[in-house]
Amino acid sequence: MYFYRMKSEYIISTDQNLLDLPLIHRYLSEDSYWSKGIPMETVRKSIENSLCFGVFQGENQVGFSRVITDRASFAYLADVFILPAHRGQGLSKMLLKTIHEHPDLQGLRRWMLGTLDAHGLYRQFDWKPLAAPERFMERHNPDVYKK
Repeated sequence: MYFYRMKSEYIISTDQNLLDLPLIHRYLSEDSYWSKGIPMETVRKSIENSLCFGVFQGENQVGFSRVITDRASFAYLADVFILPAHRGQGLSKMLLKTIHEHPDLQGLRRWMLGTLDAHGLYRQFDWKPLAAPERFMERHNPDVYKK
């Protein structure tokens, strides 16, 4: 387990036993733009197979992110969110700082992420647009969670 204490009332932890799966599922399936309708079982499986970071105020989870990684050369940052009532307090920045400093994520050759609206946040942590987008391809099924 890796803990990072920030401000007196907030803690970031990688302990998956602390994660509020219903809260994470509700946010991802209802409030996010990137995974509307995602099934609970898909969220559970994604968490089990990722390095996850929960943001907590006391026992209440208020944020989340996960890193899909081999812990040797590559990481994909996904599902980053802070609940609306807790935004504007620097929690996203502390979450990213904690992720970037995690011992298992040092020395990686490449990190990737996708974002629609948080470019300014990520730029503060040296994220940049793809230097050679012509080298990258994707398989994308945006309707995979639609019934």
